[in-house]
Amino acid sequence: MDQTKIGSFIAQCRKEKKLTQMQLAEKLGITDRAVSKWETGKSMPDSSIMLELCEILEITVNELLSGKVITMENYEKTADENLIALKRKDENNLTRNGIIAILYSMALLIGMMVCLVCNIAISGALTWSLIPVSSILYAWAVSFPVIIFGKRGILTSLVSLSAFTIPYLFVLSRLTKAPAVFSIGTVVAFVSILFVWIVAVICMRMGNSRKLTALGIIFLSAVPLVFIINAILAKMISEPLFDVWDMLAVFVLLILAFSCFMCGYAKKKELLHCRK
Repeated sequence: MDQTKIGSFIAQCRKEKKLTQMQLAEKLGITDRAVSKWETGKSMPDSSIMLELCEILEITVNELLSGKVITMENYEKTADENLIALKRKDENNLTRNGIIAILYSMALLIGMMVCLVCNIAISGALTWSLIPVSSILYAWAVSFPVIIFGKRGILTSLVSLSAFTIPYLFVLSRLTKAPAVFSIGTVVAFVSILFVWIVAVICMRMGNSRKLTALGIIFLSAVPLVFIINAILAKMISEPLFDVWDMLAVFVLLILAFSCFMCGYAKKKELLHCRK
């Protein structure tokens, strides 16, 4: 696929629809800089918005990937060529991500080895080093799917986060000989992981076109999370239910939520005005 040719085709179709880069970006829920990069051949539209882009420009995905209007006679042949090109691109991305994942894993492995060697050299036994080693393993299990699969690995990372957090807290509590790490951490982790899943669902349901609204909802949803965690800590370790830092956190979250809603509304109003 020729990115420069595809970019020129996107610019041509956009101008035929009498849309500015900003207007097209607003429809897709992205920045005008991203559209500019497409049109100059510096990047390609993400697969998650490709169908929506084609609908707006009233072209097919096949035409988008070909960078030209396709006649019915050449449609099947061009479709096959584009499929092969996409497959090659995916293979190249997977190879690149695989190399990054290997380097990332090796760096973490070296870090673990350094901790173990230093611990044995200083103490003559494995003691404190098991804490960073277990933490590194936990971080690797959660982050590895995203590193190797990109956006497609987010769901797997969330599953790993949900599956390994409680066992990690148990191991950490045993290594530190602090039972409270597990008892308190488990409850807080459960609430926090539930919130992370809620955030993921909001992002998937709202899509690219309503990013600011989704962000506003996330900030607003974080307010009850603060109260819930505070209530848990107040009951388990006799912490104050609410202090000045909590008030500041809630205030900042409300300001951020309000700002996101207002910016989203302003952009939507501007887009409607441009359409008129």
